Amino acid sequence: MRLANRVMNLTPSSTLAISAKAKALKKEGHDVIGLGVGEPDFNTPQYILDAANQAMQDGLTKYTPSGGIPELKKAIAKKFKKDNQLDYELDEIIITTGAKHALYTLFQVILNAGDEVIVPSPYWVSYPEQIKLAEGEPVFVHALEENDFKITPEQLEQSITNKTKALIINSPSNPTGMMYSKEELYALGEVCLKHNILIVSDEIYEKLIYTSDPHISIAQLSPELKAQTVVINGVSKSHAMTGWRIGYLAGPKGIVKAMTNHVSHATSNPTSIAQYAALRAYETDQDPTIEMRAIFKERLQTLYDLITTIPGITCRQPKGAFYLFPNVSGAIKQNGFQTVDAWVEALLEEVKVALVPGSGFGAPENVRLSYATSKEELVEAAQRIKHFVEKNQQ
Repeated sequence: MRLANRVMNLTPSSTLAISAKAKALKKEGHDVIGLGVGEPDFNTPQYILDAANQAMQDGLTKYTPSGGIPELKKAIAKKFKKDNQLDYELDEIIITTGAKHALYTLFQVILNAGDEVIVPSPYWVSYPEQIKLAEGEPVFVHALEENDFKITPEQLEQSITNKTKALIINSPSNPTGMMYSKEELYALGEVCLKHNILIVSDEIYEKLIYTSDPHISIAQLSPELKAQTVVINGVSKSHAMTGWRIGYLAGPKGIVKAMTNHVSHATSNPTSIAQYAALRAYETDQDPTIEMRAIFKERLQTLYDLITTIPGITCRQPKGAFYLFPNVSGAIKQNGFQTVDAWVEALLEEVKVALVPGSGFGAPENVRLSYATSKEELVEAAQRIKHFVEKNQQ
């Protein structure tokens, strides 16, 4: 039986593919260091685990409202007010099965066949595939490395057509770790307002910033921009809850209502127990990101210092998330490889270090390294990469 065109044209996730290969090699007994996965290497805090257990003991294991339990929506509204100076009503918030599902559902309800979504490149691997699944067209705008992988208002203006429906902004960014400033966001927002383009602001790494630069949500810059923006977030990165699959979106009531109707037929509702766990995450005064940020910041500096000493590798120092995105074009050329994908594959086979090729992010000269692993493994990984590059120099 022939499958639907929408899935025949999908590109598999490069991050999950490299992670699967690394796990397979580990099962065979190889000493593999995996720097491909995008999740904190911390367990979910105990007080959140306790809340989930209590929810089960209290029988809170039934269906919930499709858009999420009101208590969690209220807690998220308080979070937006406290962290972002944004006011949202409960019918302007939807709880979803992870932030990824919020994005997927959003594109399903706003895009018609042929509608265009502007995707700054480098981009998170799922953006273009989700757009294509909604029969939309991703339009890639190449952000220059010398501009810290951020697009300019001029680039945005030039990419707009009469089919443009939305712009994606991801700050801090996966895969680059870079952030837009308040002034840069405002300038992009002005272009979107001029052309009536929806702004999709993915802020999942909001809490993982390692400089004095504050996180800025484009929605908080003006009432006009708030009305033109949907904000995506979740507990995966901030509370080490990737497997719990709780994300959320805040934005215009019409979009939230349409998404709620859609998920009522897709998932019924997010997992009840995970919602009560997330409720505890937002109701407490405890902040697990304080410890995580300190550890990630130290790891970032360690890995950055080591990677930038390797011949043929250059790197912009990121400000947030937990990735380095070095340019390895020089090393690839020195080692006699034609593509970053071939170089990454050889690196995994020869010295057992798993990286994600930048081609999956729209950046064929780069690789993504996650430093969400121990400092000892990061040091060892950098040493192995350096050994591989120097050994294979031609």
